[in-house]
Amino acid sequence: MEAEKTNLRLDIDVQKLENEKLKKEKKKAEEELGSLKTDYKKMRLSMRTAGLGKTSEQWRAEIQEEKDKADRWEQKCKEMQRRNEVLEKSLSESQREKGELKDRVAVLEGCLRQYRN
Repeated sequence: MEAEKTNLRLDIDVQKLENEKLKKEKKKAEEELGSLKTDYKKMRLSMRTAGLGKTSEQWRAEIQEEKDKADRWEQKCKEMQRRNEVLEKSLSESQREKGELKDRVAVLEGCLRQYRN
């Protein structure tokens, strides 16, 4: 009977030790899980901030939007080139007319001098 009590006490002590070991392991696992959750939240926030958490459809829409912007800028650039060409032609024409007018003024001034003399 005494030996049985001793064996039961030993079994209880072993069970307590195993229980404490399991509690420590559980606590460690919970801490690691908490750390993983925190890391996961930080990673998701970083992905959202960097724009990496988008779906392929969101990426397609963003790419299309950027293409549309590029097309609009290209159209504006072409329009400005056309306007620039028109202005250059107009400037050239104005300079030619100015030269013709200077020549005409010189001729008229010559005629005026002859008339006065």
